[in-house]
Amino acid sequence: MAKGWFNLESASSVVPENQFFEGDSAFKFLGLSRTTRLYGFIGCMAVGFILSILGAVVMFLGQLGIFAVLYVMGTIVSLIGTGFLIGLKLMFKPVRVVATIVFLASIVLVLVGAFVLNSDILCLIFVIIEYLAYTWYSLSYIPYARAAVTKAVGL
Repeated sequence: MAKGWFNLESASSVVPENQFFEGDSAFKFLGLSRTTRLYGFIGCMAVGFILSILGAVVMFLGQLGIFAVLYVMGTIVSLIGTGFLIGLKLMFKPVRVVATIVFLASIVLVLVGAFVLNSDILCLIFVIIEYLAYTWYSLSYIPYARAAVTKAVGL
């Protein structure tokens, strides 16, 4: 067993299971420990980030289709990473269902903007909508974060 400050297994009596891992992991059937789930989350987030950055580089080189594929793959891999920690069922809780639907629809719309409409501007707008929806979705996991952001923005 690993020792040190990053050992989540030894903290099981100190840190409640639901503090970091609110729901069941989407990969519960694999029987992964909390540490392994955290590594899966970090790995997926890193790969997703790299794919999205590569997509952004390719977009500036004028390759809209490759950008859309890389960016959407990065988003989906990052979303799978959240499945390691909290599962995917929590996405559709009433508090975050609207943000989830807008987020998932914008993923599809990025591909539609790139391949069907062949529009750089629309594709970029859909990416911005996706980013904002994902941010609003993520804030729903932090107590009072949405209220604080709404107040800070002045809405």
